[in-house]
Amino acid sequence: MSVSATWYLTLAAVLFTIGAVGLLVRRNVLVMFMCVELMLNAANLTFVTFARRLNDIAGQTAVFFVLVVAAAEVVVGLGIIVSIYRRRPGATADDLHGLKG
Repeated sequence: MSVSATWYLTLAAVLFTIGAVGLLVRRNVLVMFMCVELMLNAANLTFVTFARRLNDIAGQTAVFFVLVVAAAEVVVGLGIIVSIYRRRPGATADDLHGLKG
């Protein structure tokens, strides 16, 4: 029994919605960072679903590039977040105005 593409696209939409709501509602920087990653993975699931449905490798190539960008984002983002939390342990997203030059 095979799962249709509709289920994968519905799952991707739900994951993206959870990530978007979490990004808009939460003030913790780490949670917001995880919500962005959840949204990127939902987009990846959509790309893979359409690539498999259309028998085309272009969607999987796009996923590869999204994963590379996400890995670079994790390295830079976590570095910034760790440096902020070392300076102010209870920092929230509202406190990031201190990063202005």
